Amino acid sequence: MMSATSSLALTHASSAMQLAKDLDQNKVTPGVLGFIVFAVLGVAVWLLMKSMNKHMKQVSFEEEAESGPETAKAAAGGTAKPATDH
Repeated sequence: MMSATSSLALTHASSAMQLAKDLDQNKVTPGVLGFIVFAVLGVAVWLLMKSMNKHMKQVSFEEEAESGPETAKAAAGGTAKPATDH
């Protein structure tokens, strides 16, 4: 006589075996070539990020302080007189 636990285990085992039999043997999977392509893409992204970080460190983000209306005219396309200290 089987216990409830062993009966349940055999039921699940038989359904798992049925699923394994239903698996299509001709199914296309990524395989080794898919892994290699994915790994190469990952390495390429890592190298691009490393290069980007190197180039971003060379960029100066400091802005010049605005000196008032003369700067606004120069930005609008007008000519600005140089600021003189009085």
